[in-house]
Amino acid sequence: MNLLLDYQDQLIDGTIMTIKLALTSLVIALIFGLLGAWAKLSSNRAAQRLAGAYTTVVRGVPDLVLILLVFFGGQVTLNNLGAATGLWGYVEVSQFAAGAGTIGVIFGAYFTETFRGAIMAIPRGQIEAGISCGMPKSLIFRHVIWPQMVRYALPGFTNNWLVQLKTTALVSVIGLQDLVYNAFTAGRSTGQLFTFMAAAFVIYLVLTAVSDLALRALERRYSRGVVRAM
Repeated sequence: MNLLLDYQDQLIDGTIMTIKLALTSLVIALIFGLLGAWAKLSSNRAAQRLAGAYTTVVRGVPDLVLILLVFFGGQVTLNNLGAATGLWGYVEVSQFAAGAGTIGVIFGAYFTETFRGAIMAIPRGQIEAGISCGMPKSLIFRHVIWPQMVRYALPGFTNNWLVQLKTTALVSVIGLQDLVYNAFTAGRSTGQLFTFMAAAFVIYLVLTAVSDLALRALERRYSRGVVRAM
């Protein structure tokens, strides 16, 4: 226990970095997920095919491979383009930007299917009723589609978020000083790797429990007035 207290600042800093990485990648994933769902449900064939290719490719490649590809390959590509065009000098891609961007794009593919299924679950008659009442599209989305989409999407959203939270641990491979990286470094330097990995295990469980409680409260809020089948 005293050993953990000696390295508590390092563990706290790693936890904060993990939370920042998870929330930043979540925002990116939500943006890609909403755009992907819109594209898949649109009448535009090109948008449908582009969204289909996006979800198929991203879900078919291992997460770690994509992270390494973006971090190393992206940096090489940017520097080669800069040298060829003379528009910029040496560019170094940060571990945080590469990790957050890659995880966001990866889980954007999963959120695409989650949001698409949630929108399709909304009774078509309710949307048509809004149209017949003369409501503009923005008002229909805000008062008809969005509240019900959130309710239908929350179970899948919760699962995706919890998996995404765990996936942030992969970014430690490229040197980001998150919880796993700091715990591993402290454990290796003290020879007590199991102790620090156990501490990281407990911290991840706490983050998961807090997330689950918050999302359950959100689900109850968006389920008000809904009669559940007995």
